[in-house]
Amino acid sequence: MANAASGMAVNDECKLKFLELKAKRTHRFIVYKIDEKAKEVIVEKVGEPVSTYEDFAASLPETECRYAIYDFDFVTEENCQKSKIFFIAWSPDISRVRSKMLYASSKDRFKRELDGIQVELQATDPTEMSLEVIKGRATEYVIVSSSAMEIFSLQ
Repeated sequence: MANAASGMAVNDECKLKFLELKAKRTHRFIVYKIDEKAKEVIVEKVGEPVSTYEDFAASLPETECRYAIYDFDFVTEENCQKSKIFFIAWSPDISRVRSKMLYASSKDRFKRELDGIQVELQATDPTEMSLEVIKGRATEYVIVSSSAMEIFSLQ
């Protein structure tokens, strides 16, 4: 199914790998790329459950845009083990303008295919998606009413 704005389809493997990460926790991260010739988003790399955040960050190319999913585990102040699924739109400042436009125009359609994303992050350089930024964003919100799913910032 193509996106009218960008013409990009979403390969079925993209959804399958995301469901495996979300439900079975068989992956720590997934890196997606747009295959411009095939006009679709495809899986480029999958990280094993034991992969570190450094492994994930190193899997993103320095000069090319990508979409990524990262399953971040953390412990709350109440000593509860939690997990947040991050969607990261990686668009380095030095990437091609055409590539940036293609990824930006396809992002919302692609995200809609991945049901269960909890936090979105846009990054143009590694400092904007450092482990400290990820930790901060993971603990930034709390669900106050589970029935209404109202989310309020703690700040």
